[in-house]
Amino acid sequence: MTFFKDKNIVITGASTGIGKALVEKLRTSKCNLFIVSRNIDLLNELKNDSKKFPANIFPFRCDVSKKEEVKETFRKISEVAEQIDVAILNAGVGDSMTVEKYDSALAEKIFGVNVLGVIYWIERLLPGMMKRKSGVIAGVSSLADNRGYSQSGFYCASKAALTLYLEGLRGELAGYGINVATIKPGFVKTPMTDKNKFKMPFIISAEKSADYILNGLVKKKKIIQFPLPTVLGHVGNELFHACLLTAGGSNPIP
Repeated sequence: MTFFKDKNIVITGASTGIGKALVEKLRTSKCNLFIVSRNIDLLNELKNDSKKFPANIFPFRCDVSKKEEVKETFRKISEVAEQIDVAILNAGVGDSMTVEKYDSALAEKIFGVNVLGVIYWIERLLPGMMKRKSGVIAGVSSLADNRGYSQSGFYCASKAALTLYLEGLRGELAGYGINVATIKPGFVKTPMTDKNKFKMPFIISAEKSADYILNGLVKKKKIIQFPLPTVLGHVGNELFHACLLTAGGSNPIP
């Protein structure tokens, strides 16, 4: 992929799922990949498995929900790379909870990774990108950002917050030549979704998701959402609920 050639690229949440798939796709390009996760052992395995590929891979252990860890990790990366050209802020967590077991600690965990984890990285990235007037910041949200789903309120709310945050940032950074992309997957087969006990329609592989994301970044898309059947289903639901509200009705779906 010539778009990523010679680029310095940060990928968070790189040890499993979509993040790992992104690394496996990008390692075929001559670029520098700075891969970040809480699980340094899996990152080192990924680096060792990638030795025959042209990309240079640098693993870093970091809990993105810890501001000081993000600051220190960025400092270490800056010792290797003069600048970051592309940041794919993919780290995310999700869990379900019934009201009978309500615990705000779960909200702190989910918002800490899914929202603050992105904000902390962007705080580090912005000064250099704004000075150069170039760069790509891609945050991985979800198609679940459009409404609250039963037992997944914290997760949906975190993704809605991330989507709106990135939308506002996109407008501010447009004049600086920085492309802010919001990535909105549907169901993707990952260790996180393997825990789900419900049916996940149109679920796709992490590898296919990585293809959607990288192709979208190459095309400089502002919103990268997939797969198409799930996207169309969500658009249809939004129109349906909008019509109900206009007619003075209520939302019959929990």
